[in-house]
Amino acid sequence: MQRYLVGGAVRDALLGQPVTDRDWVIVGATPEALTARGYTPVGRDFPVFLHPETREEHALARTERKSGRGYHGFVFHTGAEVSIEDDLVRRDLTVNAIAQAEDGRIVDPHGGRADLEARVLRHVSPAFVEDPVRLLRLARYYARFAPLGFTVADETMSLLRTLVANGEVDHLVPERVWAETERALMHAEPQLFFYLLRECGALARLFPELDALFGVPQPVRHHPEIDSGVHTLLVLAQAAAAGADLDARYAALCHDYGKAATPRARLPGHHGHEEAGVPLAQACSKRLGVPRALRDAARLTARWHTHVHRLYELRPATVLALFEGIDAFRRPERLETLLRVCEADVRGRLGFERRAYGQADRARAAFAAARAITAKPLADQGLAGPEIGEALRRQRIAAIAETLSNRLDRDA
Repeated sequence: MQRYLVGGAVRDALLGQPVTDRDWVIVGATPEALTARGYTPVGRDFPVFLHPETREEHALARTERKSGRGYHGFVFHTGAEVSIEDDLVRRDLTVNAIAQAEDGRIVDPHGGRADLEARVLRHVSPAFVEDPVRLLRLARYYARFAPLGFTVADETMSLLRTLVANGEVDHLVPERVWAETERALMHAEPQLFFYLLRECGALARLFPELDALFGVPQPVRHHPEIDSGVHTLLVLAQAAAAGADLDARYAALCHDYGKAATPRARLPGHHGHEEAGVPLAQACSKRLGVPRALRDAARLTARWHTHVHRLYELRPATVLALFEGIDAFRRPERLETLLRVCEADVRGRLGFERRAYGQADRARAAFAAARAITAKPLADQGLAGPEIGEALRRQRIAAIAETLSNRLDRDA
C-alpha cells in the first residue's frame, strides 16, 4: 500500500501558495484492507475513506469510463492493480495531475510542472469533454490563477466549446453550477469566471440573464464602457476589490438584469429597469438553487439600487419607503449589502473607479435616526393600534428629514 498526495495540494505547494486542503490517493489496497486499518468509509459514488488520525480524505486509485450524460454518467473501477499513473490520467488539468509520494518523489506523467512554469491551464486528455463540471472548474481556476499570469491553452479552449456544442453543459445539475459559482465569486477577480464562460459559449446556457446584457448599450455620459454586460462585471470586480461578502457579490452580479429587457426604442436609457430586473434575478436564483438570503439580496438590490443613487433628490418619505421596502428595521444587514453594491455600481464604470459615494454615509445616518424612533414611547403616551403606526411613520420621516438636512448643511 502506497499513499500519494495529489491534486491542488501538490499544485499549490509547487506554486508557493498556501495549502489548505490535502487529498490523498492510495495505491495497492482494497476497501477491506483500509477498513481493517481503521479508515472510515464515507464515499457514496466511489471508495473514499477518512484517515483514522488526521481525518483527511483518502481515495482508492481508480479509473473511469463514460457511460452516460452529465456529472454522474461514469463507471468507476478500483482495484489493487490500479496505478497512480492510471489515476492521474482521469484528472482534468495537467497542473492537477501531479502526485507526490510520501518520500517526496514527484509523479508527473502529463507535464504539469512544465505547465505551472509556463503558467498554462491545459487539459490532460480528450476525455476532458466527458464531464461538464470540468468546464466550470476550469473557469474557476482561471479566475483564481489568471492574476498570477495563467492563461488557458488554445486546444483546451477548443474543447470547452465542444462541451457546449455537444450539449454536455446542458446536463449540469444546478447544485454543481452554484457550488462552483459560489467559490468563484469569492476569488479576488471573480469576473474572470464569467468572461471565460462567455468566451466558450457556456454563459448563455448557464447564466442567460447575464449573457443577455452584453451588447445592450447605456448612455455614454454616465457609462463610458457603454456595454451593460461589461458594466455588470466591472461592478462585480469592484465589489470583490472592496472585500464584499458573498451576498453583495451575488447581488452585484444580478443588479442590472432588467437592462436586457429595455425596449429597443428606449435605448440607451433604461427607465424602469429596476422593476424589470426583479423577476429576472429571481429566475436566476431559483434555477441555480441559490440560498434564500442571497436570493433576497439580489432581488432587493435590483429593485432599490437607483433609489440609493438618487438619495440627494428623494423626499424623506421616499427614503423611509426604501428602508421599509428592504425590511431594514428588522434586517439592518440588508441595508449594508445594498450600500456595498451601490458603491461598487458607481465605481464599476470606466474612469469612475475612485469616485466618492457620499450617499452611503447619508443613508446610514438617516437609517440610524429613523431606527432610533420606536413604538414603546408612543404606546406609553396612550396611543394604540393604527395610531402608533401612523405616529411612528411621521416621527421617522421627521428624523430622516432633519438628518439629511443637517448633512446637506455640513456638506455645503
